[in-house]
Amino acid sequence: MRVCVIGTGYVGLVTGACLAHIGHDVICVDNNEEKVKLMKAGQSPIFEPGLSEIMQSAIAAKKIEFTTDLGAGVNHGEILFIAVGTPPLPTGESDTRYVEAVARGIGAHLNGGYKVIVNKSTVPIGSGDWVRMLVLDGIAERQTEKVPVAAGNVKEEFPPTQIAEFDIVSNPEFLREGSAVYDTFNPDRIVLGSNNPKAIAMMQELYTPIVERQFAEEKSLPPVPIVVTDLSSAEMIKYAANAFLATKISFINEVANICDRVGADVTQVAKGIGLDSRIGNKFLQAGIGWGGSCFPKDVSALIHTADDYGYEAHLLKAAVSVNQRQRLIGVEKLQQVLKILKGKTVGLLGLTFKPDTDDMRDAPALNLIEHLNRLGTKVKAYDPIVSQSGMRHGLSGVMVETDPERLADGCDALVLVTDWKQFQNLDYEKMASLMNNPVMIDGRNFLDREKLQQAGFYYVGVGR
Repeated sequence: MRVCVIGTGYVGLVTGACLAHIGHDVICVDNNEEKVKLMKAGQSPIFEPGLSEIMQSAIAAKKIEFTTDLGAGVNHGEILFIAVGTPPLPTGESDTRYVEAVARGIGAHLNGGYKVIVNKSTVPIGSGDWVRMLVLDGIAERQTEKVPVAAGNVKEEFPPTQIAEFDIVSNPEFLREGSAVYDTFNPDRIVLGSNNPKAIAMMQELYTPIVERQFAEEKSLPPVPIVVTDLSSAEMIKYAANAFLATKISFINEVANICDRVGADVTQVAKGIGLDSRIGNKFLQAGIGWGGSCFPKDVSALIHTADDYGYEAHLLKAAVSVNQRQRLIGVEKLQQVLKILKGKTVGLLGLTFKPDTDDMRDAPALNLIEHLNRLGTKVKAYDPIVSQSGMRHGLSGVMVETDPERLADGCDALVLVTDWKQFQNLDYEKMASLMNNPVMIDGRNFLDREKLQQAGFYYVGVGR
């Protein structure tokens, strides 16, 4: 099928590259010329395991193109994905101006032929009808424009355009940064929201290779479930899923804080409750809180939507409040061990909000850096991705080191912030010997406590 993906962030680029990989003809559109030039050369502008390889094979097979020309993308695609960013505003609302610009732009270029316009961006509930209105506005604006005739200065209206037929589909993404390619080929479900059976049928055809698990890690599994709903329900599914997962993390963090006070071990508690099939063991890892580009934005947007409709979402607001407090658990534990932090040096192991990504958006590390600086602490950090990239120049209040030993040198304590797999196998004995005080605050309960203690560290976990 012919596909156009507008916006090449995490969602758009992964979606476009993976659809090209399974055999569709894809054009990815972005208004950033430098980014498009980079992608044409087969280089991914984001760090995502497996993405560069998928892109390069699709380019070699001539299944994917990159352009800044929206008109070319709209004319090419029978299915048009809107995958631009919807960052949070200070009020908690989603900033939908990019979606609005793209929807109007699509309308300005529609000219006959049936199109399915897909909301892949996480948009406020009710945006399906809003996008339809904007596309129609774009069509209307184009039809009333006037242009000079080539032969002279007389102006005349555009010739009447063919009636543009289109439908809106909500197809929320459930990709995890760091495993987005895997998640695309191995989804738990595919959600399609629309009131038109023709649009749903085209989307089902598009996803057939994925539904049939032709590119899955476990090809013998049953077909991927497709959940067909109305537009608003599909939009709500995305928000409800992320809000539930964020609440689950806040819950186990609250339990961890109680465990700290009563002498229980939250890792054992989480294992005990996670074996209950009604609860499950995922998202029960206590630590220093959730961050990134999705959970904070989506929970805030759902709270704001509830407020708009006269309902106060007490549980969701509590989940946010617990998470805000949890960001400072690392500082509290440092104060418990080192007492006065002024004049001390603290090293952070990890900066990104989660492993296997270069994403620093709303990362807990940023809160730690800010508060430690305020308390007069010198802050150093090492991160497998950030330390090797130019990103480190955008960080203030922290000295980014190039390896773990340099990080440990002269530190009064280390805080594990991001659970990168390679952090389990560092030379902790050598690192301890380089420190003023070999203290480890394990902010993710990720490291082997006995191994750290044998290496000479005073180990402190969360809720342990």
